[in-house]
Amino acid sequence: MLDLLMVLLLLAAAALWLGLHVGVAGTALRERAVAALGGEGRFTLAFSAGSILAIALLVLAWREAPVIPLWEVPAWLRWLIAALMLPAAVLFVASLIAANPTALGGRLPEGGPRGITRITRHPMLWSFAIWAACHIAGNGDLAGLIFFGAFLLTALLGMPSIDRKLARRRPELWRDLAPASSILPFAAILAGRTRADWAGIGWLAPAVGGALWLALLLLHRDIFGVPAILW
Repeated sequence: MLDLLMVLLLLAAAALWLGLHVGVAGTALRERAVAALGGEGRFTLAFSAGSILAIALLVLAWREAPVIPLWEVPAWLRWLIAALMLPAAVLFVASLIAANPTALGGRLPEGGPRGITRITRHPMLWSFAIWAACHIAGNGDLAGLIFFGAFLLTALLGMPSIDRKLARRRPELWRDLAPASSILPFAAILAGRTRADWAGIGWLAPAVGGALWLALLLLHRDIFGVPAILW
């Protein structure tokens, strides 16, 4: 009975997380919620509280949920997952270093998108998407599918949602950003709409991202209790 309750709690927490970040933040419901709560500040406070509650419930239920295998995870897949986590780490660090034109108040540098934005205009969400997809594949169980699936759906659905909101709120910025960037990494470059800007990306993001990837790879067992790869 407790196992079933933990699975149901995990589903409820995942639904709460998705409802907040996909069903509210990226839709017209956001403006209605802001008006109903009496302003942007109160909405932000309520949204943050709901997100913290959802994360806490997700982690609690995931840790206590029973292990119900859905597929077998072969040893070679762990090596592939470890390799895929390298670009995820680099994208994450690059998203922190580079200016984010899709953020509230974000802007483009003179001359249009630069650096990582030419690869994809959503580097952080892609890092989360890769991380979540890799952990779904690497866990191979029901709880992992629900837990990491919530973050995967948030990242994948969040990208077009952010684009729609940006196009609606700041059409002049969107007009300059969209042609020279893309959601799908390298899509704008392969389509000939822009060129890779390796100099704009620089060396810091790959170096720090690589160091982060290596540290997590070696310390994964110590931090999370599960080895990243089977040596």
